[in-house]
Amino acid sequence: MTDTTIDRRMLDGLFCPVTQGTLSYDADRQELVSKAAKLAFPIRDGIPIMLADEARPLE
Repeated sequence: MTDTTIDRRMLDGLFCPVTQGTLSYDADRQELVSKAAKLAFPIRDGIPIMLADEARPLE
């Protein structure tokens, strides 16, 4: 795994910490997106940062 990829099997076990809903993977921005919470959680060095305080609000 490189800095720009994430293990898809790991994504299957992750959920939005705010809504408990599903996440979609944005490979270009290296983010996990929660449409329900309107937040994008960053992935840094292949590790998802699942903290609401670290998430980017979606417009």
